[in-house]
Amino acid sequence: MLPIYAGEGDAGAICVLNKQDLAGLRYSLSEVLDTVEAAYKAYAAGLSANPRKLTAKPDDGHSLAYSMLGRDGERQTVAFKTSYKFNVNEDASLQKYYTSLLLYDDRTGLPIALMDCSLVGALRTPAASALLARSCARSDARTALVIGSGVQGQNAFPFLVAAMPQLDRLIIHGSHEAGIAAARERLRAHYPERDIEVSGDLERSARAADIIIGAAGPASEKSYGVVRRSALKPGALTILVGYGLHAELLHQADFRVATSEAQMRVTGTDLADADGALPAIDAELPDILAGNRSGRAHDDQRIFAYNSGMIITDIALGRLFAERARAQQLGQTILLW
Repeated sequence: MLPIYAGEGDAGAICVLNKQDLAGLRYSLSEVLDTVEAAYKAYAAGLSANPRKLTAKPDDGHSLAYSMLGRDGERQTVAFKTSYKFNVNEDASLQKYYTSLLLYDDRTGLPIALMDCSLVGALRTPAASALLARSCARSDARTALVIGSGVQGQNAFPFLVAAMPQLDRLIIHGSHEAGIAAARERLRAHYPERDIEVSGDLERSARAADIIIGAAGPASEKSYGVVRRSALKPGALTILVGYGLHAELLHQADFRVATSEAQMRVTGTDLADADGALPAIDAELPDILAGNRSGRAHDDQRIFAYNSGMIITDIALGRLFAERARAQQLGQTILLW
């Protein structure tokens, strides 16, 4: 087995980790949560860099591509992430999606790994949602609703329970039976005694929820609508990952949070008002986790949180997984330079 770090062998070599390699990794929910939280705190401390992402989209919207560059100062790691989705507006069976992460060690100047980034993306986003929920939800929150049964909807519940064990009612609202079944299976894999209630009425479920995560796909709004402010109970927290929440929840919120306001202004343009404007954010998650800001002022605040990807969390998880892959002797080293 060749080394995962090029510095231990040929400086022109790099370890390549494909989707199958990463599927064999061993890790825990707490490791992922702790790694993502530490990345946010390092950013809040000024140790890391997270420039705005670059996007490219044709006029007809049939594809979407973006690139993110960042540096994790705590781990001394630089990375480039790329994502490309084709047939964005078509049925999922007709879409193509590719994402990669390229990591460099900023202590040695040598490459670490080139990996498929789908696992990192599938985990860092629900981990961030769980951290938002733990930081911004009411202290007596007991009910969580997840809208959407795709990958993000399926992965949301285990992280929510890991971050907030007091949650005793979990509800999913989705249109795909296989996705709903997968969500229940993934939760039971970590918490065999827990189950997820399947919603048949989005508004009724929203009225009961303390935490609502909009993780649906763009076509879902035609299938079952979106949650409006009138359905929120006092103190409810709404977290937008994909779709399923009306833009008025942002504009009429009592308090607004984002993982990154700069990123929201790049990827959240569909939430803009009639004048094309987005309201200012009251606090960012890194500052809340670092103790520099509060996640809410009082229990009755209806809070909106925007969860957009930050490359610093991809870097942190990517580095963890590269090192774990090395320990498990996964991947292959190739001469690239």
